[in-house]
Amino acid sequence: MRETPRSQGTVGDTRAEPPQPRPGRAFAHAPGASGSGTPHRSDGRPPQTPRGARRPGPFGRLGTTPPVPRRPPLFRPLSLCLSLCALLFALLTWQVVADGPLRRADERAGRATAGAAFPERAAEFLADLGNSGVALPVLGVVLAYAAWHGRRAGVFRWWLAPLAAAVAMAAVPALVVPLKAAVARPGPPGMAGHDGFYPSGHAATAAVAYGAAALLVLPLLRRAYGRWALLIGCLLVNAAVGFGLVRRGYHWPLDVAASWLLCGMLLAAVTAVAGRYGRQ
Repeated sequence: MRETPRSQGTVGDTRAEPPQPRPGRAFAHAPGASGSGTPHRSDGRPPQTPRGARRPGPFGRLGTTPPVPRRPPLFRPLSLCLSLCALLFALLTWQVVADGPLRRADERAGRATAGAAFPERAAEFLADLGNSGVALPVLGVVLAYAAWHGRRAGVFRWWLAPLAAAVAMAAVPALVVPLKAAVARPGPPGMAGHDGFYPSGHAATAAVAYGAAALLVLPLLRRAYGRWALLIGCLLVNAAVGFGLVRRGYHWPLDVAASWLLCGMLLAAVTAVAGRYGRQ
């Protein structure tokens, strides 16, 4: 049998040589391989977590990949709303206590509204929507439904949003009663002889009860027009309650406006807590 002759370059050479790279073949672990660009990748792509490509977290702190999550964008408008409501509430309170020009204009507007050509029975009905006997049952039904629906749907911390709304409702008398006693504003002409009308308890009860109920129902609505209809309806109900209170001579307009601002802060806190620690 004829043997295949060996090449001249290998005759008498018994040393083992490392394998030579072939053209077009990639070596994933060969440092400096042609076409790799990195010592760890053979396809020309950068490493998955390059040290230089890491993005810092908030305030310049070192982050990870993916980057450290920041606060949701919802908190910026909520913080702005909370600050604006607090500033306006402080301004109104100062004008009422100091008997400023805004208080005198408010009393003139209140007398004009009380004498408006609007049926008294209808105004009484609108004012009664702010009674605790009407607003609290509505909120209670929505609280129970939201808790049941959240637990059934497996919502993370389903109990937090209803609990935050209930705490906000309980905070209304805890805030309104001391403010009434501190300001001690006299009532309209029909309520002469009584003090403690600023802010309005009925307006505050309606704002928190109906507003918190709307916030709980809002995530359950899938269509945009349904959400807008709910929000507009909530605003109209609270505006009707405020008008009924002023028309019947139970409160001055600034009493109602101050309650709306106070409850705006409470509802902003409810939204922030529910969005940060519970449902989005």
